[in-house]
Amino acid sequence: MYMSMDTAGQDLKQIPALDAKLREIEELEQKSLTQWQLIWRDFKKHRLAVVGLVVVCLLYLIAILGEFLTPHDPLVRMGLPNVPPSKIHIYEPETGLQRPFVYGYKGQRNPRTLKMEYVVDTDKKFPIYFFVRGYKYKFLGLFETDIHLFGVEEPGYIFLFGTDTLGRDLYSRTIMGTRISTTVGLISIFFSLILGLVLGGMSALLGGTVDMVIQRIIEILLCIPSIPLWMGLSAALPREWSPLAVYFSITIILALQGWVHVARVVRGRFLALKEEQFVLASEGFGASYWYIIFRHLIPNFISYVIVNITVSIPGAILGETSLSFLGLGLRPPVISWGVLLQGAQNLQAIAESPWLMIPGLFVIALVLSFNFMGDGLRDAADPYRAIGR
Repeated sequence: MYMSMDTAGQDLKQIPALDAKLREIEELEQKSLTQWQLIWRDFKKHRLAVVGLVVVCLLYLIAILGEFLTPHDPLVRMGLPNVPPSKIHIYEPETGLQRPFVYGYKGQRNPRTLKMEYVVDTDKKFPIYFFVRGYKYKFLGLFETDIHLFGVEEPGYIFLFGTDTLGRDLYSRTIMGTRISTTVGLISIFFSLILGLVLGGMSALLGGTVDMVIQRIIEILLCIPSIPLWMGLSAALPREWSPLAVYFSITIILALQGWVHVARVVRGRFLALKEEQFVLASEGFGASYWYIIFRHLIPNFISYVIVNITVSIPGAILGETSLSFLGLGLRPPVISWGVLLQGAQNLQAIAESPWLMIPGLFVIALVLSFNFMGDGLRDAADPYRAIGR
């Protein structure tokens, strides 16, 4: 009995030593990890950020595989306007469980409004198959194929999100709109990031007149409200321009005001870093400003650049969606989430066809996911938080 108590006492005395040893091992592991490994380790602890990363990756995968995931051509009118979303059935009282299927539609005249309405026809049943043949497209833009993930045999239709006022499949149009709405944010942020890094770096390193001119331009742009500025610039675009030209013009318009925030932060960080010994040594050896910016200064706050990208992309996506929703951005036949939401501009359309708001849910999901990612990356890349880890 006394021996067991002594043994327990010795074990209790060893606990602080074990804790110290574990902390030492953890510190050694932390020192052996690179900066990016440390950021990724802490990022994984932020659950909402990980969920946001998964959602963002999923939406960009959808954008890449758009045509493969759509059962119908997003530009073709099916002749069934304002049809509610198809319900997928797997059970019938007569036959029990079976392959998933959807019912057909039949038209009937509304006795009050005299409008043609389409209701489910339970006499027509269409099984759902995977890897079916449909309209032709170029998979990944490389080779032509007509294989789609799912679909039904003719003359049936499957409308997971219903149809719009012209009878086009809203699910197929939403999936294809993902490609435009997700890439417009990346391209505009790329332009604004390049402008912010270059002009902010020049403002800090050159100083004098260059610094004064750049800072005054930034202050003027910050005083102009974003939406009116975007509306004015996009309204000035010629109506006869091609959809591709309008697309790239919208991305440049979104980047015109996004670079100012990057430039101000870059200027402040450069002013703090340019007094460091390694920068002064480079200047002493005759290194150019561009070499100092891209070789020494930018790598020292690249984590901020990544966080800025993830936080700024939602603003660019919302800007494109707002402009397209107001009819000043992308225009049909280009498909984006903002263009699709044009059909839900009035209360009557929402009351009669609430499924027209579904593209807005994709906008919310993508914006929230990027915000969650930005929060997680900001916390993981914060050096002051790293001190207390």
